[in-house]
Amino acid sequence: MTKSFGKLTYKVPISERQEAVIEAFQHAWKGYKQFAWGHDELKPISKAYSEWFGLGLTLIDALDTMWILGLKEDIGTRLLPAFNTPSKVPYSDVNIGKGTAHPPRWTSDSTVAEVTSVQLEFRELSRLTGDETFKKVVDHVTQHVHTLSGKREGLVPMFINTNSGQFSHLGVFTLGARADSYYEYLLKQWLQSGKKETTFLEDYMQAIEGVKKNLLRKSQPSGLTFVGELSHGHFSPKMDHLVCFLPGTLALGAHNGITSDHMETAVALMETCYQMYKQMDTGLSPEISHFFLHGSTGGKDIDVKTADRHNLLRPETVESLFYLYRFTGDTKYQDWGWEILQNFNKFTRVPSGGYTSINNVQNPSNPEPRDKMESFFLGETLKYLFLLFSDDVDLLNLDKFVFNTEAHPLPIWTS
Repeated sequence: MTKSFGKLTYKVPISERQEAVIEAFQHAWKGYKQFAWGHDELKPISKAYSEWFGLGLTLIDALDTMWILGLKEDIGTRLLPAFNTPSKVPYSDVNIGKGTAHPPRWTSDSTVAEVTSVQLEFRELSRLTGDETFKKVVDHVTQHVHTLSGKREGLVPMFINTNSGQFSHLGVFTLGARADSYYEYLLKQWLQSGKKETTFLEDYMQAIEGVKKNLLRKSQPSGLTFVGELSHGHFSPKMDHLVCFLPGTLALGAHNGITSDHMETAVALMETCYQMYKQMDTGLSPEISHFFLHGSTGGKDIDVKTADRHNLLRPETVESLFYLYRFTGDTKYQDWGWEILQNFNKFTRVPSGGYTSINNVQNPSNPEPRDKMESFFLGETLKYLFLLFSDDVDLLNLDKFVFNTEAHPLPIWTS
């Protein structure tokens, strides 16, 4: 069957696996529509909903903002008060009804990921509307972060103070929560610009070299390549599932002419992210994995702490599988994604509609459902699975589109 949205037309579905993703989406959507319509998130087991911002996040996140052009300028304008800070580094929270913004209650800081992960969207909004205001506010933040001290060979701390504009909590470096998409957006802004704005590429290359030198290690006994964390000079073999965005980002860079060793690292990290699923009894990854550097008594490479064994239906691994398959053509990446989808269906699918995050990926007899379906399961996880199972390179061609960190495609600028 052929589907068309605006000027984008593609044939769907083209495989049984894609049919399965469509069925999973319809099942999840059924639960949201019946029990949580207009609200932020579905609680599939209790057949209820939960609110975060009261904006219908699942409804929004399940649609591609490329086709919501009627609201594009209004929403962008309502977000601008976030940048009304002494440093012009934005606050994390905005009340789009009142036009006010503020930091979280527990700190005056924003996370580096927050302040550097709106650039693709605001820059595209300026292109669409002809209003340079949106691009200017985010370009200022990007340039400001570019010049800050407190980095370590391209790696940035997790927090930045909105009053002083300086990094805070110095000495802690991670590619996980609170910093991850900073690195992703360095590469993607360069791509968005048609490879014209080379400062982004320079910062990206420096950051990846910093990752290799400071954070990249191999586990024992199997030699899995992983990305750990650094705290005041002390290395921790801790890797968030969020870091599994990196294989895909590295592969995307290699596809665009960056040194081939980036692809080698991408392939090695992709194997590790897959093993984070494969080695669990449910076949689903924990939120955080720790790796053994000197071997273990049980011969395992991965250690999962009790507090970290939950699975939130996250997209990062299947996102990277999509990029690796698209650029290598190796069908093992499709097979790995198929395993993951089957395990989502086996351990997280709720009969009445929807999918639930779980508390324990190590207990297949009772994975302890959490009764919550995050909006990104529809907006990202199932989208990337569908794309992974497609052999049509023109279905959101990666030479024409760049995905933002929430899996919404934006066009690469041609002029």
